Amino acid sequence: MNKILVSVLALCVALLSPGCKSLGVVQLSPDTYMASKTSGGGVFTSMASLKAEVISAANAFAEGKGKIAIPLASQETPAAPLRNPSFEYQFRVVDKNDPEAKRTSLVPRADVVVEKTEKISADVRTKEVKAPDLYSELTKLDELRKKGVITEEEFATQKKRLFEKQ
Repeated sequence: MNKILVSVLALCVALLSPGCKSLGVVQLSPDTYMASKTSGGGVFTSMASLKAEVISAANAFAEGKGKIAIPLASQETPAAPLRNPSFEYQFRVVDKNDPEAKRTSLVPRADVVVEKTEKISADVRTKEVKAPDLYSELTKLDELRKKGVITEEEFATQKKRLFEKQ
């Protein structure tokens, strides 16, 4: 019953919400921009059409500056109950003769890239493991004897072994 109610509510929100919400083109750096659009059509929205609209808007923006748009990254959010689909497109604006203009493929990129290149040298040595000291071992054995974990005879045998190792 709850699933049906949520589905009906989502359908009503999708049908009653305003058309599309476009954030337009936003500058991210001197030559990098982002265009995005959220559709009010809900599950009835064609993601292909939504992508085409955003990419066309980016191309028109670049053309208005006498340049071309080079794709950098994109992210789509499909429709879900109570969530409208959206598409975000990041692009660079470059001159038509720029060497970057020849490489126009959209490559998926990580949200965050941390790159550090440095040359290191390391002198790796293993530490010598010291045998536990006699006092600590005798104390442990004595505690085990007092708690009844080992007998007097086992205590004496282990004590003798410890003294032989020294």
